[in-house]
Amino acid sequence: FLGWGSQSSKVQIHHNTWLHFPGHNLRWILTFTLLFVHVCEIAEGIVSDTQMKSRHLHLFLPAIMGFVAATVSIVYYHNIETSNFPKLLLALFLYWIMAFVTKTIKLVRYCQDGVPFSQLRFCITGIMVILYGLLMAVEINVIRVRRYVFFMNPQKVKPPEDLQDLGVRFLQPFVNLLSKATYWWMNTLIISAHKKPVDLKAIGKLPIAMRALTNYVCLKEAYEEQKKKVADQPNRSPSIWLAMYSAFGRPILLSSTFRYLADLLGFAGPLCISGIVQGFQNTTNNTNTTEKDPSNSYLSSEEFLRNVYVLAVLLFLALILQRTFLQASYYVTTETGINLRGAL
Repeated sequence: FLGWGSQSSKVQIHHNTWLHFPGHNLRWILTFTLLFVHVCEIAEGIVSDTQMKSRHLHLFLPAIMGFVAATVSIVYYHNIETSNFPKLLLALFLYWIMAFVTKTIKLVRYCQDGVPFSQLRFCITGIMVILYGLLMAVEINVIRVRRYVFFMNPQKVKPPEDLQDLGVRFLQPFVNLLSKATYWWMNTLIISAHKKPVDLKAIGKLPIAMRALTNYVCLKEAYEEQKKKVADQPNRSPSIWLAMYSAFGRPILLSSTFRYLADLLGFAGPLCISGIVQGFQNTTNNTNTTEKDPSNSYLSSEEFLRNVYVLAVLLFLALILQRTFLQASYYVTTETGINLRGAL
């Protein structure tokens, strides 16, 4: 809420999506991973609790609070970005430090108690220590680059040239990672198009990076580099294919990576459904349920993945992630094709 209310940006522009702190995408990826690990921790605690005679809220209630805290942290960070008030990131930095210290103490205590590495709770705690440490490193990098705390001359940030132009309404490169993945920023255009037909003025101008002249210059520079490489070799001529790969190879590789990840996640559906069916068969055959000893409430990864409800949640998340990666692959491929065609 503090981040929301501190509109301290001195640069007045018509969008509030332009400012990305260093490590923006990495922070979102780490936070999404942290949320997933919290979901696993909540599920592990609930499954362990259901196998005991009495209720043990400490197994899953702290994980629920951690999930809420991680969600609030990313909302808080987004509001600080849009208001351009990086000093409030110190609150997040202190939170990551405290979370890192407490999870480290918990992990050390597990080691002292002789909890084996095969137990899921030990693995989850170790992963959280790594994630909190990486989030601390991201905050330190923001302090180092933006120079906003311990430095006399903080870094001055100007909005991208596209967002200074009132005619550009294509915000895909400038919104946060979640909005990029879901195209949430397009809702305004879609709602207006539902009310009345959309004309070219409502769509706006192309951003600089997607204009034909920009991509032509990029391809020409790559082709000139090819000429320099083969200048000493009279039998070779510069390759337009290598120039195209040099100029547009990175987004093509990114699109291929997204597609491979989507295809790999396609295996999650049959595996989860097979596990769910097998779990129901075992439940039908084994009517006598055994209860765990409260003094040994640790759950292994194999026991955790036998639970049909856990598999159902994993199936749901895997399908969402698969469609997200597939759509991202289509988008990058289409955008790169447009840029390459314009360059040629």
